[in-house]
Amino acid sequence: MTGDAATGTTPDDSAAVAGRLLAQARLPALSGIGRLAGGKNNRVFQLDLADGGRAVLKRYHVDARDDRDRLGAEWRFLDYVWARGVRNVPQPFACDRGVSAGLYGFIDGRRLESAEIDAEVVAAAADFVVAINGEPRRPDDLAPGSEACFSLADHLATVDRRVARLDAIDLGAPRGEDAARFVATRLKPTWTAVRGRILTAAQQAGLDLAAPIGRPVVSPSDFGFHNMLRDAAGRSIFIDFEYAGRDDPAKLVCDFFCQPEVPVPAQFFDGFADRLAGALALSDADRHRCTLLLDAYRVKWVCIILNEFLPLGASRRAFADSGERAARCARQLARAETQIAPVSA
Repeated sequence: MTGDAATGTTPDDSAAVAGRLLAQARLPALSGIGRLAGGKNNRVFQLDLADGGRAVLKRYHVDARDDRDRLGAEWRFLDYVWARGVRNVPQPFACDRGVSAGLYGFIDGRRLESAEIDAEVVAAAADFVVAINGEPRRPDDLAPGSEACFSLADHLATVDRRVARLDAIDLGAPRGEDAARFVATRLKPTWTAVRGRILTAAQQAGLDLAAPIGRPVVSPSDFGFHNMLRDAAGRSIFIDFEYAGRDDPAKLVCDFFCQPEVPVPAQFFDGFADRLAGALALSDADRHRCTLLLDAYRVKWVCIILNEFLPLGASRRAFADSGERAARCARQLARAETQIAPVSA
C-alpha cells in the first residue's frame, strides 16, 4: 500500500497472519516481511512473495476507547471504488477481522514534498474525488465516514467535542502543561470567535443549522497529499482510507485544505471546490458551506494535532511507532501553534 522504506523489523505474529491472508487471496507464498515506515495509527509491512512480487499487510490499531472500525471502513471503501474501475488505489485482496488485518496491493511510489504541490497535483486529487463518486453512484452503500456531518449543526458539534476532549490533556506528558496552557489561552478563545462568526453568517444567510445537507458524497476522509504517492510513471496514487465513508462534500474540501502534513496552498481552494461542485452536481448551499466552515476545520485540525497529549492518541502513536514521545510532543505542539496562527490573527 505504501512505498516508504522498510525498517526490517517484524513484531508478533504478522508473518503468520500474512501467510494466511496470502493463501486466502490465492497469491504466491510469503518469502520475506519487513516493517514499512510512515504509519501513524497502524503497523504496515511489506511482503515479499515467492514469485518476486510484493504485497502489503496492514495491522490496524484497536482500543476499547475508540469505536472506529478502521479495517471495515478501509476495506468497504476500496471494495466500492475498485468495483467502479478506480485503479489509483491499492487493490484489496483479503482481510481478517479477528486480528484486524488487511492484505493489499503494493504501491511503489514516493510521497510529495510541500514544494511540489502545484495546480497539476491538486487537479489530480479533484479528479480522484470525482472518480470515486462515479456511476453507479450509491454513497448510501457505505457507512458514514469518521465524524461524518450531515448538517451545519453536526460540523459545529464535531469541533465542540474535539475542543472539549482536550480538557483531558495528560499534564504529566512531555510539554503537557504547555499544551494545556495553549488550549486555554489560544485554542478555546479562537474557537469561540470562529463559532460565533459562523453562527452570525448562517443567520444572515437564512440557513437552518439543523437542516440536512443536500447531497452526501463518497469521501476518502483524512484526504490530502500526506496520503498520496507518486509512482515511477508520474501517477497520483491515493492510500489510507480507514476513516472513509459517506459524508458532506464540504467536510472533504475543508479537511483537504486544513490537514497539516503536506499543506495545500490556499490559492487552489476555489478551483478545487468549484471543480467538485460542478462535476458532482452540488448545490450552491454545498459550495457555500466549503467557505463558511474552513476556519472551523482549521481549529479541528489543531485539536487533532494535539491528540498526542491525550491517552488514546498517545496509545495509537505508540502502537504505530514506539519512538521517543518527548520529541513527538514537542513537534506537535509547535505544529499546533503554527496551524492556529492565521485563524486567531
